Amino acid sequence: MFEGLSDRLSGILSGLTRRGALTEADVTAALREVRRALLEADVALEVVRSFTDRVREKAVGAVVLKSVTPGQMVVKIVNDELIAMLGTEASVVDLNAPAPVAILMVGLQGSGKTTTTAKIARRLNQRDKRRVLLASLDTRRPAAMEQLAVLAKQVEVESLPIVAGQSAVQIAKRAMEAARLGGFDVVMLDTAGRTTVDEGLMAEAAEVKAATKPHEVLLVADALTGQDAVNTARAFDERLGVTGIVLTRMDGDSRGGAALSMRAVTGKPIKLVGVGEKVDALEEFHPQRVANRILGMGDIVSLVEKAAETIDHEQALRTAEKMRKGKFDLEDLSMQLAQMEKMGGIGGLMGMLPGMGQMKKQVEGANLDEKMFKRQRAIISSMTPGERKNPDLLKNSRKKRIAAGAGVKVEEINKLLKMHRTMADMMKSMSSGKRGGIGQALGNMFGLGGGMPGGMPQMPAGMPEPTPEQIAQIEKQFGGKLPPMPPGLGGPGGGKMPGLPGLGGPKGPGLPGLGGFPFGKKK
Repeated sequence: MFEGLSDRLSGILSGLTRRGALTEADVTAALREVRRALLEADVALEVVRSFTDRVREKAVGAVVLKSVTPGQMVVKIVNDELIAMLGTEASVVDLNAPAPVAILMVGLQGSGKTTTTAKIARRLNQRDKRRVLLASLDTRRPAAMEQLAVLAKQVEVESLPIVAGQSAVQIAKRAMEAARLGGFDVVMLDTAGRTTVDEGLMAEAAEVKAATKPHEVLLVADALTGQDAVNTARAFDERLGVTGIVLTRMDGDSRGGAALSMRAVTGKPIKLVGVGEKVDALEEFHPQRVANRILGMGDIVSLVEKAAETIDHEQALRTAEKMRKGKFDLEDLSMQLAQMEKMGGIGGLMGMLPGMGQMKKQVEGANLDEKMFKRQRAIISSMTPGERKNPDLLKNSRKKRIAAGAGVKVEEINKLLKMHRTMADMMKSMSSGKRGGIGQALGNMFGLGGGMPGGMPQMPAGMPEPTPEQIAQIEKQFGGKLPPMPPGLGGPGGGKMPGLPGLGGPKGPGLPGLGGFPFGKKK
């Protein structure tokens, strides 16, 4: 959703970093463009003014203008202020209260409140191991209670039995009593919404809050509503005392203004974001990571966390070992394609790697169909085990049989085999210690012609190092110490940032879709 804003800000700031020295006029001109970019992204005017004033105050100081790398200092200042605007630290749903903990879900109709309630319940149940009871207090919208009951079954939590004729407050009291008697840890109360903020909506929500004394009051807001979401947040906060915000449709084409404005206007943290329709499409909101991605610095920590959730660790280690020996068959390719799909395809990976914006555009410009991966896996599934292990067996008669089985043309089988040969050659050369740019590899693999410019980019200036806590968390997820980052990913000589498994040495499963191959020299 931040793509437009990211492109604008990256362009403005890269112009500054190319300058040898900066004057106050340079900074003022750049901030004028930053102001325009933020306003076009639908950020609230008061937030834009405050942001640019703070950046100008720091950027025109002698420390910046006389710095060895003044442009990079300005990038760091903008990055720091973006983080401050979004909230310095990530905030999670607080369950630190006597059970049952009540969570009141509020928001306008159509913001995705009921679906988000189920998503949070699934997260609390599966990740935090809490027993959750869902209760719909929406007595007006047809089938609202039935919708929540169906969603509760999908996410494998319990819902309060429906009793016709009760008011919202009566249902809320019954839910709290049922939770106490049933030994539930959390009660999620899904309130009714309205198309606009009105007195009836606020009075009912305030009455429910007084009756249940919730530990959390989460406002669910649609990121696509732009500046109106800010007005909604302010109204709910003034009347109900919102403790956190959940933004939905963050995977849409909104310009990001709501996310940038709501935290600054209300002072309440954005705790979670919805990134899709599925019940597992819910992520924590990390201000530092979002700021990094807006400025084109990537999001390495989120990428590793996503990899940790989707990669079969043991299988990945076995595959990495095979690659180190120069072996890479079609079964391995199928596994790589499947894992790449889970992580959001090529575009999803490119968006999280630092400095890969240009490469992402080139991939998108090549009109690659993400469904291509499914077709290629179908082709591989139509082969015999022997054919998958030894692609050289695939002559014309076999190709025709496989094409008929997979419902594709023989030309597609030839493309798949060419892609496999490219990857196998790449694995073999890297297993012998030779290094090649990912840009060139991807370019060759997908027929983009001559690869992509620059190979694996240098880490952008101002990219903050991960904290020891983040490094410890990543190492815990992958079950061991991470190898050092190779040159070009953490600065000259490897830098301080830890290497991603498979991107920093011979150990580790590697990034799916990027080959899973080790970049370090063979030991």
